[in-house]
Amino acid sequence: MTDTTELNALEGRLTEQVEAAADLKALDDIRVSALGKKGEVSLMMRELGRMTPEQRQVMGPALNGLKDRLGALIDARRDALENAALDAALASERVDVTLPAPREPKGSLHPVSQVMEELAVIFADMGFAVAEGPDVEDDFHNFTALNFPPDHPARDTHDTFFMQAPEGQLPKVLRTHTSPVQIRTMMSGKPPIRIIAPGRVYRNDWDQTHTPMFHQVEGLVIDRETHMGHLKGCLIDFIAAFFETDQVEARFRPHHFPFTEPSAEMDVRYERVGDAVKVGSGDRWMEILGCGMVHPNVIRACGLDPDEYQGFAFGMGVDRLAMLKYGMSDLRPFFEPDPRWLAHYGFSPLLQANLATGLS
Repeated sequence: MTDTTELNALEGRLTEQVEAAADLKALDDIRVSALGKKGEVSLMMRELGRMTPEQRQVMGPALNGLKDRLGALIDARRDALENAALDAALASERVDVTLPAPREPKGSLHPVSQVMEELAVIFADMGFAVAEGPDVEDDFHNFTALNFPPDHPARDTHDTFFMQAPEGQLPKVLRTHTSPVQIRTMMSGKPPIRIIAPGRVYRNDWDQTHTPMFHQVEGLVIDRETHMGHLKGCLIDFIAAFFETDQVEARFRPHHFPFTEPSAEMDVRYERVGDAVKVGSGDRWMEILGCGMVHPNVIRACGLDPDEYQGFAFGMGVDRLAMLKYGMSDLRPFFEPDPRWLAHYGFSPLLQANLATGLS
């Protein structure tokens, strides 16, 4: 190249390419093809050594000027492309701070906890207080005071979890019911007594409807003039409130419990709707709980006079009540760590709920 004609044409062509570059990659490709080691401008500058002194005086400054101008043009175009990309990102990722904040994942109230709350509210309306006791019990509170004979099957290791005991002492047990709470209440206070005792209980069983640990609620009323009619009325009112129906038809079948006499099992008329039950209609009967008048031996074991005081007691499984009311067919998932199950069957702890019905 002996004059600047071709140099001007090259500058015009490269300028158009730089200004037309659509993105940073295309711009970098142009930079390499023009100013890289094998770029057009770089190859021209290598030819300066072969030129005459007169040609170098013209072409040297011209090539250096072209290199500087192209470098500046490329830098300017890069800045423009980067600013455009930033503006586009800001537009697409813009946050409207006036919008409500997204909801964070929240926990769920376990169906057992929900039913416990419902039971507490229903019986509180009837004047019952909530009483609690230890999970690990001694033989007296769990069996003897409740009129269990020494050879009763519940005392067998096939049914009960016994703890290791020092030599010569009776082993303690994981309580098989919450009835020991009734004993402790009668021994620590005087009638009138009206309590419910919800809590965990333990029995050596495991299948679709039984687990080694489950939940019970028991009730106890001790007074001077308490009779079977009071028991029946209390339980019918409870079933009506819990299952949200005024059409409760119940029957009480004779049964045997060591701690009550007479004893009964309460059945209610129902029909099945899907996995749940509808109490108050249908032609089927379902056993719902056990109950009876407190045995005089139990009253006597607690230091009270059975000729002066009498009362009634009842007990039911909280987990089974949840299954019946909310349509759950298997008890075992109640105790398995599956958040999907809890997300489906759980209750929102943040909503103001009517705990007597479980409805928000």
